[in-house]
Amino acid sequence: MARIMIDPVTRIEGHLRIAVEVDGGTVQKAWASCTMWRGLEAILRGRDAREGWIFAQRFCGVCTTVHAIASVRAVEDALSLEIPVNAQYIRNLILICHALHDHIVHFYHLSALDWVDITTIPNADPARAALIAESSSTWQGNSRRELEAVQDKVKAILGSGQLGIFSHGYWGHPAMKLSPELNLILFSHYMQALEFQRKSCQVVAILGGKTPHIQNLAVGGVMNAINLDSLATLNMDRLGTLKALLEDLIPFVQQVYLADASLLAAYYPEWFRYGRGVANYLAVPDLPLDAAASQFDLPGGVLMDGNLDSLKQIRDWRDSSFREAVTEDSTRAWYQEGVLAPFKGQSTPDYTDFNEAAKYTWVKAPRYHGKPMQVGPLANVLVGYASGHPLTRKWTDVAFNRISAVHGQHVTTDDMQSSMGRFLARAIRSAMLSDLALEHLQKLTTNILDGDHTTCNTPQFPTGEIMGMGMHEAPRGSLSHWVVIEKGKFTNYQAVVPTTWNASPRDESGVPGPYETALLGNPVADTEKPLEVLRTVHSFDPCMACSCHALDARAKSTTREKVL
Repeated sequence: MARIMIDPVTRIEGHLRIAVEVDGGTVQKAWASCTMWRGLEAILRGRDAREGWIFAQRFCGVCTTVHAIASVRAVEDALSLEIPVNAQYIRNLILICHALHDHIVHFYHLSALDWVDITTIPNADPARAALIAESSSTWQGNSRRELEAVQDKVKAILGSGQLGIFSHGYWGHPAMKLSPELNLILFSHYMQALEFQRKSCQVVAILGGKTPHIQNLAVGGVMNAINLDSLATLNMDRLGTLKALLEDLIPFVQQVYLADASLLAAYYPEWFRYGRGVANYLAVPDLPLDAAASQFDLPGGVLMDGNLDSLKQIRDWRDSSFREAVTEDSTRAWYQEGVLAPFKGQSTPDYTDFNEAAKYTWVKAPRYHGKPMQVGPLANVLVGYASGHPLTRKWTDVAFNRISAVHGQHVTTDDMQSSMGRFLARAIRSAMLSDLALEHLQKLTTNILDGDHTTCNTPQFPTGEIMGMGMHEAPRGSLSHWVVIEKGKFTNYQAVVPTTWNASPRDESGVPGPYETALLGNPVADTEKPLEVLRTVHSFDPCMACSCHALDARAKSTTREKVL
């Protein structure tokens, strides 16, 4: 029995420790420990509810807009406040482009090097690589000349002996099995992705005022002024700029990202057998189409035991069954409270050092009717597929057909419930969002041209206590902010975030969460280089900064970690 500790797991947001026990080349036990803590929830108590979103988006340096949106929606829910349809479309465009940026960066810059061995690229034949790439996509950046230029860059890096950000890769690992040509193709797109993720950020910045940490939200809508006769507001010129940026970005998502994710899945089909873990899935409805948020472009629902026939839809944000189902369990987390509904949660720190038999993480254990749930793009895609959502089915079938075209293997939604399925689902979701981006921009443009320039409704706060919950289907999964407000100020604030669901420790019954369960049965060829463990963990796209919220009032350091 070998014990492996990866601390910290890199190429994620925040600090995560993964401990596994390996016997016979497979993982037998696993523990996921968040080793960082923050103070946002405590900081928000006592603050004006109209400004909460400004602080809430500081939960993270990556997942910024998502917390701002969930915070604003929570306050609007408490007030039963509708927002103008222009504000819905502007918010939706920001969320779509934030997600596209996030998914592109995750696949290429945070995860690709778990699968792509750059040290083989000097051995690649660029002409043959170009033929392979052109057979799977019509992308104009797949030319022999383009690939030769990338190969020359890699040769220069390897020849210098100073690999920089590539220094700590598990190069030559037996689990790396792509040909030099495939490695060249994927790394070429890694380089191109740097430019295209930037275009999605430009859209967010134009509408949000800046990125990260947008500036345009308000309880009741957005602060974007619309005046077609002014150069200083949202006008036809800026709408045209947004359209041009999206028209540049969308082909990369559909012709490169989805194609590459499908190619990776085709050449690593065994990874459809690993990482299933918790097979209960939760997704919430998002991208509202009207002021009342009664219609959505993305469906929500719950699936249990991996069975798509078990779908129970969450039709809107006022769904009482969701609010009644969610609890957070602190039995194994460094907090004082036990099992509480989010409205009553306190997140009072109680650090006792790492003890795998007791408390070992800053992440609580969210539960849905007492059950662990997996959230994220995989849940989003499975719920959409089960509900017959046309856009989900369209792009899922495109991905399945692409995989089949490479080696003929038939992939199903059951296969998707795996480490590889999570990577593929992210690409499918990105293709869906890329279709919706232009649709929502056109809806916004049409509404403005029809004469509606309203972007915000003024909130009115009662003196008594009110409670609200704001939902968002964020890039990493279902996010909810839970607020209690009295006299216009927060008296309690709790965020139940995607990585809290997925990085959940064992609960009071000893039931582990998605990370810990997904690692069971995972292969490990070399205990000194646990690449396979990283593949499964990275498939969830961990964001530990979002998932832990506590406050050390003395501002003392509690732990020191060496970050590679």
